[in-house]
Amino acid sequence: QVRFVESGGGSVQAGGSLRLSCVASGRTFSSRCMGWFRQNPGKEREGVASIASDGSRLYVDSVKGRFTISKEDNKNTLYLQMNTLKPEDSATYYCAALRDLGTCSLATLKYYYKSWGQGTQVTVSS
Repeated sequence: QVRFVESGGGSVQAGGSLRLSCVASGRTFSSRCMGWFRQNPGKEREGVASIASDGSRLYVDSVKGRFTISKEDNKNTLYLQMNTLKPEDSATYYCAALRDLGTCSLATLKYYYKSWGQGTQVTVSS
């Protein structure tokens, strides 16, 4: 499986913005279903956004209209632009990717992806 190094996290006030990045090593981004997840200590990992190999995007309801997932295949880099951040967005954020077999979804990524990285911490203060 593709492994990632996530970056771009930090501490911001509510209403602020951050842009997260994750870079994959050793594997091509083509034909991949990819996504961003987040997790707080003691809680289940939550899917945030996914992007299929055809560019179609899905978002969890709580981030729709505020977050944008994108990718640059030639740089093996996945992004998450986060605007209008809220305290409840605070978490460690992770990337995941699988071969896109036509069923790209956050549920599929969460179930099958096992190579989680260190993540990047996002803290939003009120």
